[in-house]
Amino acid sequence: MPDLHLHSPGHHKRFRVTNNSCPDPGSSARTFGLAAARQPVAVTSCMSISKTSSVVTLPEAEKPYPSILDFFTQAFPGISRETWARRITEGKVLDDNGSPIAANTEYVPAKRLFYFREVENEPVIPFAETILFQNAEILVADKPHFLPVIPGGRFVNECLLNRLRARTGIADLTPLHRIDRETAGIVVFSVNRKTRGLYHALFMQGKVAKTYLALAEFLLPPQASRWVIENRIVRAEPRFKMKIVPGIVNARSTIQLLDTRENRGLFQLSPVTGKTHQLRLHLSTLGFRILNDRVYPELLAQREDDFSNPLQLLAKQVRFQDPVTGRGMEFTSGRELHF
Repeated sequence: MPDLHLHSPGHHKRFRVTNNSCPDPGSSARTFGLAAARQPVAVTSCMSISKTSSVVTLPEAEKPYPSILDFFTQAFPGISRETWARRITEGKVLDDNGSPIAANTEYVPAKRLFYFREVENEPVIPFAETILFQNAEILVADKPHFLPVIPGGRFVNECLLNRLRARTGIADLTPLHRIDRETAGIVVFSVNRKTRGLYHALFMQGKVAKTYLALAEFLLPPQASRWVIENRIVRAEPRFKMKIVPGIVNARSTIQLLDTRENRGLFQLSPVTGKTHQLRLHLSTLGFRILNDRVYPELLAQREDDFSNPLQLLAKQVRFQDPVTGRGMEFTSGRELHF
């Protein structure tokens, strides 16, 4: 079958939130029990509290400045004003010195405030991650399906990052890239802050070779066995979904059909870029729907996770030249798709 080359001709919020370690973990964090927060077990009306803080930088604003409570209420509309008021009263919002702020604390642009994410009835993901490699610079993990890489939405402690922080005791562990919550496979973390930029540059400059496997279904037999896809991907509505639009190319993938059985195919995917949902969208563009994909090509009704039917997409392998040792590094997931 011939190769096909597809090409589509042709991009903030005012505040910034990042995960961070507590500015002074030995002080105020203890006063409200964050150091003793536990991994959720049985899900029965319990509150999960992040063991590490997130930081928000107050943006420039017109005078008169809003109150701190007004800012948090407007910046995080998914959390009620009453909840933020309670957190501030209970000393769960800290300043740069690790001291709790008060409801009447002055709003100062560029000031950093730290808070600990809370969710009620956090779902528990009943699958374990595997550590494939660890040295003084990086840690390589094999992530199960359904587990997010970092905290977000309903997940605080049930994410790969916080599981690994608890397991290794490395509070400064940071992912160098991400894969979707629904996707399983290889994720590389930085262990050493001093060399983090060297490894991050590998991913930013496209010097990490990534190989994925996917099982997808099709209505008609494929007319080619290899495709090169180049197009532009941007956010759609709802915000977690992506779409292809005309414009400057920002997403590139090579896709190869390895085998077929009835109306299903086993595909090898090599992303050149790393846009959100890139591989799922590129396969869908070819008319191939990844098995158990509830977002592409059409968004299906929201439901609880079906652990018996994971998305059939696997980050199988990464390869790169280590910027510290100069050695070639290759890591392969031990997980498999069931073809």
